[in-house]
Amino acid sequence: MAEVEAAGSGAGGSPEAGTGTTSTSTGGWRRPHGPLQRYYGPSAAEAAEAAPDPADINGPHFDPEVFLTKVRSECPLGQLLAREATLGREIRALDSDMQTLLYENYNKFISATDTIRKMKVDFRRMEAEMDDLAANMAAISTSSARVSAALQDRHRRGAQLAGVQALLRKLQSLVEVPGRLRRWAAPGAEPARALRCYARARAVLRHYRHLPSFRAIEDESHAIMADLAQRLRARLRDDTLDPKELTECVEMLLQLEEPPEELCEEFLSHAGARLEAELAALEAELPAADPSGTAATPPPASDILDFVDRGSSAFVGNLCLLAASYRSLFEGRPGAGDSRLEAFAATLTTRYFELLERRLALERGLGDTSLLVRALDRFHRRLRALLELLPAAGAEAGAALVARAARERVDRYLRALQTFFLGCLGDVRQALAAPRPPGKEGPGLPDLLATLASSVLGQLKAVLAYVQLFTAKDVAFASLPYFKGEFCVEAVREGLVVAFVRWLCRTARGFADGPAERGAPAAPPALLLLLARLCLDYEATTISYILTLTDEQFPPQDTGPAVTPGPALCAEARGAAQRLLDHYVQVQGAAVAQMLRKSVETRDWLGTVEPRNVRAVMKRVVEDITAIDVQVGQLFEEGVRRAQSSDSSRRAFSVYSSSRAPGRYAPSYTPSAPMDTHLLSNIQKLFSERIDIFSPVEFNKVSVLTGIIKISLKTLLECVRLRTLGRFGLQQVQVDGHYLQLYLWRFAADERVVQGLLDEVAASAAHRCLDPVPMEHSVVELICERG
Repeated sequence: MAEVEAAGSGAGGSPEAGTGTTSTSTGGWRRPHGPLQRYYGPSAAEAAEAAPDPADINGPHFDPEVFLTKVRSECPLGQLLAREATLGREIRALDSDMQTLLYENYNKFISATDTIRKMKVDFRRMEAEMDDLAANMAAISTSSARVSAALQDRHRRGAQLAGVQALLRKLQSLVEVPGRLRRWAAPGAEPARALRCYARARAVLRHYRHLPSFRAIEDESHAIMADLAQRLRARLRDDTLDPKELTECVEMLLQLEEPPEELCEEFLSHAGARLEAELAALEAELPAADPSGTAATPPPASDILDFVDRGSSAFVGNLCLLAASYRSLFEGRPGAGDSRLEAFAATLTTRYFELLERRLALERGLGDTSLLVRALDRFHRRLRALLELLPAAGAEAGAALVARAARERVDRYLRALQTFFLGCLGDVRQALAAPRPPGKEGPGLPDLLATLASSVLGQLKAVLAYVQLFTAKDVAFASLPYFKGEFCVEAVREGLVVAFVRWLCRTARGFADGPAERGAPAAPPALLLLLARLCLDYEATTISYILTLTDEQFPPQDTGPAVTPGPALCAEARGAAQRLLDHYVQVQGAAVAQMLRKSVETRDWLGTVEPRNVRAVMKRVVEDITAIDVQVGQLFEEGVRRAQSSDSSRRAFSVYSSSRAPGRYAPSYTPSAPMDTHLLSNIQKLFSERIDIFSPVEFNKVSVLTGIIKISLKTLLECVRLRTLGRFGLQQVQVDGHYLQLYLWRFAADERVVQGLLDEVAASAAHRCLDPVPMEHSVVELICERG
């Protein structure tokens, strides 16, 4: 039974879904007039939204046959009977609702019928009135056509009258033209107003000039304007005319149809005289050129920024106004093209560039680089504004001028760095040569080296910071290709940094290579040692650091010019350090050798007494070598020595030692066998290792001291070879050699070098001795220990 009720309740609403009356089957409430709504069907919107269902009893597409067939096939008999009873109740409810609705609206139906009847009567009356109105409108339309024709005729006649009146006014104004022109064109009046009046009347007068009256007016007006043109030309030749007045004067002459070629020439001539006066004022601030170059150049009266400001605001600004005025006046006129203006401007800008270059040449000191950069920046900005008007006014010359000024400042910085380095060297030499009071020591070599290196590096970094102002982002000319490529590489990296490093290496090396001037003091050995250490430090770290810093501040372009590689500069620095250290060894070795030479040459080796002490010069040699060892050790590492033998300090010389070969060599020194000692000496040299006296030294203390000792002992050997000795002279050489052996071996890289050279000295002394009887080795040791 519930399924039949569900089938009978459609989307349109069933009696059981209402809320107005009580349903006999379900006991619920239903909405009032629900049956009427189901009777009349759903609305159009609901019908459009609902799908067509022929079995929906409340739908618009209900089909009784389909509904009955569906109910008979789906519902049993009991449900069919119940459904029949329900349908009967619904039909009776619908009839009751229809009767109630009819009773409630009966009076309204009667009133509506009366109303419709009255509306029909009113409609017929309105139709009659509309017919009358249409007839009236037709009459009005006919009258309007007649009025419109009359109005058009009146308007045409009024237009004709207005034309006649306008023509009369024009004729009157044409008659008044000469009087107005005479009044406005008078001296001190309003010539611009006269030109406007003449321009308006000129075309009409020319058109009707065949009429005598109009020809007379035209002739009189032309005479007045010709007189005005003469006064304007006379004013054009006035030197006190400013650019604005000049432009207005030329513009009025062009309106008077004066020849453009002549006006162009006079305009440029007058403007050129004014610009020449401004250039002359700038030139008056510069000192007169001295062809001989002997006179001292006085300092400029104003700084470079003030000079550029006045030149830019006066000359360049007026030239820009001139170009703009020329274009506005003569553009498109025959005989006054841009070529004449560009040639005129090019001549003046060339002279202005020459004056500015002369002023820049006076900036011989370093001064304030930011002031120079600001001056060049303003010059470039104003020049760029001029080039927008006159592209051929010297763009390349202006850019080249800025580039030359920047390169000249970089060159000055290079010379300043060189002067600063020489000054620092002078301070170092003064500190090395200054006398020291007893008990008070001056700055050591490490302190002097650190001060020199830090001062030079700090000055170089400061110079790079100053030069970097030329490539700042807020500087207009920094965008030029030169400052993006060539300036960074050729001017700064190569022309400043690399050039300074190479100059420093050459200057340092010059203390060893260059011949000293006559009377000039030689470089102290400590300075040679310090410069060698400085160049070695440059080769190790400083060159790499300053090149990296330069490349960061002035990055080179990928397609720019080639740069000097860092290893090449390091090789130059190392070569300078090697040459300085070699020269230091030669100088110190020569100083010690000079003492030994004098000690040998000034002594009587034949008449000397039996030795009881070590000679004082040998003690001085040991002291000097010890001082050199301390000096070199302040700047260079110790180095590597060969393993020393256990008896290095007590070794006796085999050539003449009686303890090692008693009586072995005594017979050979007799006059009966003079060749035996020579033969023995030569045989000994064959089996001894060859000693290279002047070989390059390494960068360590042991190698440096070894080189100095070799030079000293080789000099001693050569001096002994030139002397003739007696017995006691040979014994003195024996004592001196043993003393040197006791102390010098510890300074050398290989004790065999010292031993070999001292053996050769002893052998030469024995060979040159007339009575070669050596001293006992124990006695020699005793004397040396006591000495």
